[in-house]
Parts: sequence; structure tokens; C-alpha cells
Amino acid sequence: MTRPDPGRRPCVLVVEDDAGLRDMLHQELDDAGYATLTAADGDTGHALVVEQKPDLVLSDLRLPGADGQALLAHCRTLPDPPAFIMITAFGTVEQAVEALKQGADDFLTKPLRLEHLRLAVARALEARQLRSELSQYRRLLAEGEFHGMLGRSAPMRELYELVRRIAPLPSPVIITGESGTGKELVARALHAESPRRDRAFVPLNCAAIPAELMESELFGHARGAFTGATQQRDGLFAEADGGTLLLDEIGEMPPEIQAKLLRVLEDGSIRPLGTDSERRVDVRLLAATHRDLEAEVAAGRFRADLFYRLETFQVRVPPLRERGDDLDLLAAHFVARFAAARGQPPPALAEDTLACLRAYGFPGNVRELVNALERATAFCGGREIRPAHLPERIRRHRRMTAGSDAPGAGGEDGAERLVVRGDDPEDWPSLEAWEQRYIRWVLERLDGNKRRAAEVLGIGRRTLYRRLDNM
Repeated sequence: MTRPDPGRRPCVLVVEDDAGLRDMLHQELDDAGYATLTAADGDTGHALVVEQKPDLVLSDLRLPGADGQALLAHCRTLPDPPAFIMITAFGTVEQAVEALKQGADDFLTKPLRLEHLRLAVARALEARQLRSELSQYRRLLAEGEFHGMLGRSAPMRELYELVRRIAPLPSPVIITGESGTGKELVARALHAESPRRDRAFVPLNCAAIPAELMESELFGHARGAFTGATQQRDGLFAEADGGTLLLDEIGEMPPEIQAKLLRVLEDGSIRPLGTDSERRVDVRLLAATHRDLEAEVAAGRFRADLFYRLETFQVRVPPLRERGDDLDLLAAHFVARFAAARGQPPPALAEDTLACLRAYGFPGNVRELVNALERATAFCGGREIRPAHLPERIRRHRRMTAGSDAPGAGGEDGAERLVVRGDDPEDWPSLEAWEQRYIRWVLERLDGNKRRAAEVLGIGRRTLYRRLDNM
């Protein structure tokens, strides 16, 4: 996700016909670190909104030309509308409340209290940033969703197309992929795209069922068929009749059950334990595994005839490390989902945090990413997810694989040092160039916190703002 430029000051447009108040607001906002534009009437304010695209409009309600409500109505029509604070006299509070209903973020009454002004501006800008990020999350999700799977990378687009092509067919499908890649989601997509979509989808994790119970689980049993069988049970094949049965981790299935499964695939009938009669079933079988079944066949752990019966169609689910920018999309989705569960707006993902996630290989794939971001969302306090909120193994991997990005950094220990190459003084950077580079680096490392950056640099905030304006 695109993050704001840490060196850019938020822009506030002040629309006020009282020259004294307008100048006071300009000075106050400039001292607080904002880039400030001014207009004396609504028509000029309208033009500046179009030309300059401010982050926030601070407008009087009553203005020459178009009034504050007309300006607000125009701002609400923009693709990325600015935050909006209305200024009103005590006698027009009801109109100000009406402005809130029309989309204003806040209103201030005259005479203005400067402390209240600063707080209102900061809150309105923060609310706009959250709205912008939420809108971007929703847009990303709308562009990359397929039956619960998220991704726009080439491997995922190829996966979606393969699912669409083979889903209408009755043949079995083997779904392969590493643990945590989302093989069950692929199986559900195959079912949803098939003519069986209105019938049952029944999943079974073969690794979670004891071998002695698997036959009964799949094919059912009669009452008294074994100790503890106090009543008849139909089994999962009967439950999935007319629909789809997913056998997840089929590589863990005992050999004796593999033989019985092969028979079902060949003649479409099952025989419950403890009975002499067979029952016909119409089931589309999907099998998922993280194992290499051909290697399992070669090792004698999986029946060759069952493998050849299943392998008509194979679908490979790509690991997360092969999916490129899908990681950013998934991260945005899961952060938004966990924040929504807490009734909170989604916290921002700092660029350093995304860099940590991108550098990590995620051997546990999407499942591992989900767990990491659930933890980070809980620990970040609802503001911004920083690298410190991620699991230690992810942070440790970044430290091991990335060198220092400080300007002029060098040496294995990442210690900062100036590197000047060449003997010609004409090729050496100027002091001003080094200062600009260092200021940008400090701002990036402090996530754009200009107050803290000024403290680190040992200069006043206004001096920092002037240098940023000249960079």
C-alpha cells in the first residue's frame, strides 16, 4: 500500500473573509507544521480545492460568493475528498450541525480557541487518512477476490482460470501445495463453480481421523457393526451424495482404506461396515495433499492405481513467496478484518513493516501470515503496525538478510560512515546534499514524525519545515 511521503506537510486551505482571522489561522497552522493556503471567498476556495487538492479545508460558513455549505458539497463529490471543518458563529450552530450531517468532519465556533483548533485539525486529518486507507483496502479486495481467495499475481490468475475450466467436469482432482497455501479454498472454489454448487460440500482431514475409524467415517456403519456402534451412521460419502467430497491430506490415508476408496471411484458404490448391501453414490471427489504423491508411490506408501485414478487433473496452489505483490493485498485484507472484529478502523501498515513481511519467506504461507498479522493488530494499539509488533522470527530474518539503509552506510556491522568515491573534488557531494539525504533518512526512520525528527537533528521545527520546503 502506498504510504504518505514522510517529508510532505499536510496542506490546509483556510477560507475566511475576515482578514485578521484569516492571517491568524494561517500563522497558527504554519507554526503547527502545516502547509497553508488561504482564500477570502467561496469562489476562490472552490478554485484552490480543484487546483491544489488540499488535505483539509477550514472554511467559514458565511462567505462572499459560494458559502461554506456549497464548498462542502463540492468537496464531497471529489474522488478523494479533503477533510472539512466548518467555522461558525454561535448564532448558526444549527447550520453547523446540518453541515456535519452533510459530511463535515467537525465545526468550530467563534471566537476560536487555538488549542481546540489544533486538536480538531489533527483529528480531521487522521480521520481522512483512515478513510483513504479503508477505501484502498476495499478497492484492492474487490479487484483480487475469487471465491474467498485473494490475489492478482500471475500465478493466482492462472489458478483461477484452471479452476474455472475443470470445475464443471465430474472427474476427480488432486490439489497440491505446501501447508497453509489455501488448498481447501481451492476445493471450495471448484465446488462453487461446478453444477453441484447447490448440493453439499463435505470436507474431511484424513490426518485427523484415527485409522481404525476412517472406514466408518467415510462409508458409514450399521448398528452393532463394532463395539460402540450403538446406532446406524451413513458416512461422509452418503452425506456428500450429489455434491462434493474433499479428502484433505489424502497422503495420510491408511493403505487398506486407499483400496476401498479406489473401488468407490471405479464403480460408484459404497458398502457400510456391518452390512452386505451396497449403496450407489454420486460424489465428485477432490483430494488435497502437501506431500509429493509420486514420491509416496515410489516409496510404497501410496497405491499407484489410486494415484493414477486421481491424477486426471492436478491443481497446484502456489506458495506465498511466489505471489509477489499479493502479500501486500493479503496483509491489508487481514489487518482490516481483525480491526473490524474489534470494532476499530484498520491500523496503517508502516513501510518498514511491509519490508519485513516481503523479506520473510513465510514457510507457513498464508496461514502463517494470518497469525502474524492477528498478533500485530492486537499489539499495535489501533494506530500503526510497526516491525516491533511482528513475531521475532520475522524481524530476525530481516536483520539477518538486510544491511543498513542509512545514507553512506558501510561495513558488515552496519555502522554509519561517509563514503566518498573518486579523487576528483568535482565528483564529491556537497554538504547540502548530505544534509538533505540525512534529513530524509531520519524522517523515513521516524515514520514522518517531524517533531521527533527535529529533536534528533538538533534544529527547531520551523527550521526543519523550511528545509523540507527547499528540498
